[in-house]
Amino acid sequence: MGRRRKGEAVSGWICLDKPYDLTSTQAVGKVRRIFNAQKAGHAGTLDPLATGVLPLALGEATKTVAYMVEADKGYRFTICWGASTTTLDREGEITARSDVRPTPDQVKAVLHEFEGEIMQVPPIYSAIKVDGERAYDLARAGEEVELKARPVMIHGLAVGEAPDADHIELIMDCGKGAYVRSVVRDLALRLGAEAHVSALRRTRVGAFTEARAIGLDLLEELGHKARQSEALLPVETALDDIPALAVTDEDAFRLKQGRSIVLVPRQVETLRAGLAPGARTVSAMCRGVMVALCEMRAGKLEPSRVFHLE
Repeated sequence: MGRRRKGEAVSGWICLDKPYDLTSTQAVGKVRRIFNAQKAGHAGTLDPLATGVLPLALGEATKTVAYMVEADKGYRFTICWGASTTTLDREGEITARSDVRPTPDQVKAVLHEFEGEIMQVPPIYSAIKVDGERAYDLARAGEEVELKARPVMIHGLAVGEAPDADHIELIMDCGKGAYVRSVVRDLALRLGAEAHVSALRRTRVGAFTEARAIGLDLLEELGHKARQSEALLPVETALDDIPALAVTDEDAFRLKQGRSIVLVPRQVETLRAGLAPGARTVSAMCRGVMVALCEMRAGKLEPSRVFHLE
């Protein structure tokens, strides 16, 4: 007989507005405690020095984390001109200084060079693994770290506020794996300047936006379980770009048993219209409740992830 999990069977997503100087792992622990949840995880690490949107999965929502890791993201960040650092942000040691202060117009003139699919070298102070070790652990140990350039997608870059000659704000929409600190490093090199990130806020991860975000303090204040549920988003929130199919009670029963169901031609046609090229994943819903994530093959839905929700 399996060991019973401690805590309650709470399932759903929290769109957390992560505060400054808190790790993603610490944030998971705090939210799990607030909800007394049996299981919790996060979708996409956010640096301790960054604030903003950190989607946290509770219970059955952890089965959809992989889809959020692939989601597009949005950032708003401030560049501080005049000094480059080891970590490419304000916490690192200064490695170079310069009197060059690019103007907003000069920045705007070259931003297009950093848009679209570009090759980008990640920061050495990152969670990327090198021979089984995290790059930032090797860098902190004084070891030489060399990371290869890799393709990333930058959907858009725009200039925000420029409060003084030393600072300028940029707004970025990007795909998986793009680093703000690398953008700042490469932009400074292009403009013949030295710079680092002095402030960073994530504004969006897929369907999770600032408008949906809630702070830890407010979560704590919600107190009892009935109020906490106000902040809990449905499991399917992470699957906003995956087509959904309403299934019958009988089909829902089959899917939960791990068996496939047969689709009628009209259903196949409708689902194909909503799928991205080459995609097969479909969510099955019964009476408004997530039943399973399925793969559509040869006119059938084959369950790949089954959900146990009330």
